[in-house]
Amino acid sequence: MQKMRIESDSMGEMQVPEAAYYGAQTQRAVLNFPVSDRRFPRPFIRAIGLVKQSAAETNQQMGYLDGALADSIVKAAQEVIDGKLDDQFVVDIYQTGSGTSTNMNTNEVISNRANEMLGQPRGTKKPVHPNDHVNMGQSSNDVIPTAIHVAARESMERQLVPALTQLRDSLAAKAKAFDGIVKIGRTHLQDATPVRLGQEFAGYASMLEHGIKRVQAGSEELAELALGGTAVGTGLNCPPGFPAEVIRRVSEKTGVAFREADDHFEAQGARDAMVFASGALKTVAVSLIKISNDIRWLGSGPRCGFGELRLPAVQPGSSIMPGKVNPVIAESVLQVCAQVIGNDAAITLGGQSGVFELNVMKPVMASNLLESILLLANASKMFAEFCIDGIEADEERCQSFVEQSLAMCTALSPILGYDKAAAIAKDAYKTGRTVREVALEVSGLTAEELTKVLDPDGQTRPGVPGTD
Repeated sequence: MQKMRIESDSMGEMQVPEAAYYGAQTQRAVLNFPVSDRRFPRPFIRAIGLVKQSAAETNQQMGYLDGALADSIVKAAQEVIDGKLDDQFVVDIYQTGSGTSTNMNTNEVISNRANEMLGQPRGTKKPVHPNDHVNMGQSSNDVIPTAIHVAARESMERQLVPALTQLRDSLAAKAKAFDGIVKIGRTHLQDATPVRLGQEFAGYASMLEHGIKRVQAGSEELAELALGGTAVGTGLNCPPGFPAEVIRRVSEKTGVAFREADDHFEAQGARDAMVFASGALKTVAVSLIKISNDIRWLGSGPRCGFGELRLPAVQPGSSIMPGKVNPVIAESVLQVCAQVIGNDAAITLGGQSGVFELNVMKPVMASNLLESILLLANASKMFAEFCIDGIEADEERCQSFVEQSLAMCTALSPILGYDKAAAIAKDAYKTGRTVREVALEVSGLTAEELTKVLDPDGQTRPGVPGTD
């Protein structure tokens, strides 16, 4: 049986596991919220550790915290930052909407570890007190949104933007490699005028370029931190200059720029910056869905589909059909994007839960936002390395589809008129011949003239000298 110790808080005594660094308030939250196995993720734990460490350093600098106590808090917080105490963050995501339980979980863990470093047993709250010292100048209501912004912005800048950049570059490289390959375009799932395969991939690369800019804009929205507003935004019990110095230190430690919120009532009562950032992530997910679907369709086959692309074979595709290989990387990306879109829906609902001076759905919003960042970063890297980089084009198949296409008659329209060009297309479809073959019979144009007019590559370069 697990050994327990007795601790107390403002509500009375509480049994806490003897080996735990957390205390009575955390244990109450564990018992009160047995909802899921979801906990705040590593980026958030790192971020809240950075906030607590920077706060202790600032309080020492400003003369509010004794040097020995501050040093022990700083060292204990470093262990939180480094992930050495992750197993002590035990409160469910579905908890108090302010995240107070997790803020106190952090305060108690750092307090107990600091006291242990000073030679005291866990649970004493002496000489380092979780509220009086670790939480000095702070409130859950400004610390939790601050940690969320720090974690999300750092993850977006350090993980997501590089991954999206890698995917963009992979697509751009394929655009260059495939630029000379002409294929049939498709609109409404029907044949359309020719395009170059490189043009399609350049379009995908451009989608990622726009997505990177949107993510960066979302990241910039998160640069404002709520720290300094304390309970309701007024800054009660927070000394002048405290938030600015803490934020300066957090910026220095992360290498990412943060600043104090222009208005603390907005920063604590609303979560609009998170909603905006999540919207950028959702837009990237929508882009990836389009790209993934195009690529798996263009690679469909290998004999009875489009087959214009040959996708890397990364694993057997069937337990019953020998030799079958499926577009599993693209399918994985699609599932990631579905989750990100679902996460955004929850974040949107959470953003509507700012009641008077406090939003009360921060934990689930934080969990979903950080999950979306991680999923998109990992999926983008995977998509680039295991799919895009290894894609090959079947140039012969691309060319054969172009020649068979009825949309080739579009180039005849300016010469013969729309109606006559349409008649040629209908005849070609009815007889199973190509537009070129029918046009040679009925258009009055010579074979040489048709070769020039129906040049597929020229049709992808309107206005370029020598192509019309």
